[in-house]
Amino acid sequence: MSDLFFYGTLRHMPLLELVLGRPASELEFAQATLKDHAVYSVQDQVFPMIVHEDASVANGLLVRRLTQEDQNRLTFYEGGFDYDLKAQTVDLDDGTTAQALVFYPEPGLWTRAQLWSLQDWLDEWGALTMLAAQEVVGYYGKVDADQIARSFPSIRTRAWGKLAAQQRATGDKREIANDVIVHDRNPAYINYFAIEEIALQHRQHDGSMGAVLNRSSLMQGSAVIVLPYDPVRDTVLLVEQFRAPVFLTEDPEPWMWEPVAGMIDPGETPEQAALREAEEEAQVALSQLEYAGGAYSSSGSSTEYVYLYVGLADLTKTIENGGLATEGEDIRTQILSYTDFMDRVDSHGFKDLPLLALAHWLARHRARLRG
Repeated sequence: MSDLFFYGTLRHMPLLELVLGRPASELEFAQATLKDHAVYSVQDQVFPMIVHEDASVANGLLVRRLTQEDQNRLTFYEGGFDYDLKAQTVDLDDGTTAQALVFYPEPGLWTRAQLWSLQDWLDEWGALTMLAAQEVVGYYGKVDADQIARSFPSIRTRAWGKLAAQQRATGDKREIANDVIVHDRNPAYINYFAIEEIALQHRQHDGSMGAVLNRSSLMQGSAVIVLPYDPVRDTVLLVEQFRAPVFLTEDPEPWMWEPVAGMIDPGETPEQAALREAEEEAQVALSQLEYAGGAYSSSGSSTEYVYLYVGLADLTKTIENGGLATEGEDIRTQILSYTDFMDRVDSHGFKDLPLLALAHWLARHRARLRG
């Protein structure tokens, strides 16, 4: 049995219950503090860190008599944040002290920002963290903590995408609670993307429940796709990069001409992501975004939802070194006149579906944009 002191997100009882896999009613806990320590937000991250700081006091939760299985689950979850356990003496509200283990970050790994607030974190990141944690604990016993650590940025991106998906009601009167029965749900694979398998029934159009279906999905976050357009020069800009899936299907031309595209990071709006990706991939500053619609890119196989934009810009230069080296991107750009662009669309010279969708949107709205 072990006693642990939690100073950060695991003070949120629903998250602690999720990670431990058991209800709070089975736990013994008390409010506690750790002297000469302070809790700070981690720069550019959604979780906190604890640091030694003379005369400061870190508030927290002491959880007693955790089992070895509890500790294994906690170590697996916290391992995704590169945290390790160390023993400390904590003070309890009744004036006594207790020995407890505390999760400390790897020295020098994170940069601290402002002092951390549990309530502020709950308001801004609580829902995302719960969704991300659901995915993480689903892999407990299947992969190691190092794999989770490598996959954590994409896990959070998928969680952000799920939060956005929850707001996409269009008026369908059917209710999932009454019209879908889930028999089994299994996280089958995780890396940059993830694959989830499910066995379910859904209500059919005649009102009956259908047979049990076994399906799988490529789990992704939301993405933005933006076609830069210069209404003065009447030109568009395209980016070219190597696409591994196109290569894997044995297409002899896996270098694809596409619009600018990228995943929406946690905390970003689609518009913010569109502006960022245009700068990163094409070194283009967009002056205005025209929303061309949003849709699931392949609803039979993937959770990815894409937001489509035409971005107005001064298109005067092309580049050979676009993208981020840290993401393995090797991007070049080209500028085409609108006439040449549409000729290639009509002659089936492009193989990227979002590019074709944006081309047809631009054809309908070009006169307005030029005016």
